[in-house]
Amino acid sequence: MSVPLPLHRRLPRSLYLHIPFCHRRCFYCDFPVVPLGDHASGATSNSVANYLAQLNLDLEAAAPGPPLSTVYIGGGTPSLLSVAQIGALLERLEQQWGLAPGVEISLEIDPASFDRPWLEAVLNLGINRFSLGGQSFDDQVLHGLGRRHSAAQLREACAWLRQFQAAGQLNSWSLDLILNLPGQTQQHWQQQLSAALKEYPPHLSIYDLIVEPGTVFEWRQRRGELPLPSQDAAAEHLDYTHQQLAAAGYGHYEISNWALPGHCSRHNRVYWSGAPWWAFGLGATAGAGSERLARPRTREAYGQWLLSYPGQQLPAGIALGSIPPLEDLLLVGLRRREGVDLAWLEAAVGWPVEGSLAAAIGQVLAPWLSDGLVQLNQARLRLVPPAGFSLSNAVLRDLLAWLQGCNPAPEGLTK
Repeated sequence: MSVPLPLHRRLPRSLYLHIPFCHRRCFYCDFPVVPLGDHASGATSNSVANYLAQLNLDLEAAAPGPPLSTVYIGGGTPSLLSVAQIGALLERLEQQWGLAPGVEISLEIDPASFDRPWLEAVLNLGINRFSLGGQSFDDQVLHGLGRRHSAAQLREACAWLRQFQAAGQLNSWSLDLILNLPGQTQQHWQQQLSAALKEYPPHLSIYDLIVEPGTVFEWRQRRGELPLPSQDAAAEHLDYTHQQLAAAGYGHYEISNWALPGHCSRHNRVYWSGAPWWAFGLGATAGAGSERLARPRTREAYGQWLLSYPGQQLPAGIALGSIPPLEDLLLVGLRRREGVDLAWLEAAVGWPVEGSLAAAIGQVLAPWLSDGLVQLNQARLRLVPPAGFSLSNAVLRDLLAWLQGCNPAPEGLTK
């Protein structure tokens, strides 16, 4: 077994750019976004132009590194930008770091913000993967989420992406859906999943609704106006999803992600593997070993932060605090279908406690192992989908409670 390079010595080969602008803020969203109105366009918006100038300063002042193997432009709604604006960003990345052969360049898009000619022009720039924010094929549900697009627009966008992929102009694309929405029944979710499968997306991201503080949904929940499915119903929804997508040929390779063979998101797998990544733009969070470093979440604070380092190399971000390496890699690694190689992890972060890491974790998770929800086989720890994935928070809670109270406490394991 090769010993991995220490986390702090790895140089990022992946990069995230945050484009914060949206037509409107969805009712479940707590991301750092800037709503511009339903008719806004990046090509004519002074707010967008000013922000892109700031983003360019951010990129120019960054440290050097190797050519990028994955790039992800997210938001917000990056598809509000013009083709020229996206092209300028890609040119900057090429100049600053270079783009490795076979680079995966992903762009998030919203069905209400683009047309077919825009898609084709963006493909010609080198974008080769799209992430389509659909969320639902039900117009009433879309309205209840605060979305601007219609189900018809979503189907039209899927058809365009499918055609470009069939013609060899697009490597892959992903469709996003939200599961366990207010009032959602098993029958309704079955209809939604069936509608999604009819569009033949090579990748599906299906996110369980989380009611975040400060959102419209959180306000409604406090007023008793957000009837969410029960935990048992939510587990049934996930089990049905897993079975249907497995039958359709999709691999459940991460808690919220399914893909046909060859269509996993390379960029997202960087996050889950513990590898480092660059992140630039309003509120963007970078990963460097056990560090999480974020840029300010408001336009004013972001602008002031950029101006506070004139002519100097910008720091990677504002420290959110160190996350113990073992803790971090367990949390993100267990989201993956293959789980975590505990022997590799023990060598990567050190384990100065008598006995192996695998043996210790085997004792901690003994009840989950006996129930078949967690599997530990030759030092590889994994959650067993779908039930293990659906109970991931409970499993991780047990692991964290043990790690934070570990005695004797290995260096770097406790906060």
